[in-house]
Amino acid sequence: MTAGDAFPGQWKPNTGSSVALFEQLRLHVIEQADKGKLAPGTRLPAVRALAETLGVAPHTVARAYKELEAAGVVATKGRNGTVVCARDERWGALSEAAADYAAAAKSQGATFAQAVHLLAAAYDAE
Repeated sequence: MTAGDAFPGQWKPNTGSSVALFEQLRLHVIEQADKGKLAPGTRLPAVRALAETLGVAPHTVARAYKELEAAGVVATKGRNGTVVCARDERWGALSEAAADYAAAAKSQGATFAQAVHLLAAAYDAE
């Protein structure tokens, strides 16, 4: 995004896609953050404003934001809105979850290969 090109720019969800609208938005934010087009600290539009811009229900944007926050991609700062997190913050949360999973797998007697197999199956189920 250039300085004058506020999020979401020209991007619009594909209403003809089998991928849910909230998921399209979620993936778009992740892609833009990973490419550096949404820098850490970038404030995303308010739910209602973005919903109006994209022509979707506010619930669609709210769900995307909620899932992005759960993944550590964004953080809600109360009156300061929703902002993009630094990649290190995101990986920190994921690393912590991975450590918890590894500890649980070991405590159940799973081998590394079994743990990876279970993780792959869970990852593909989403």
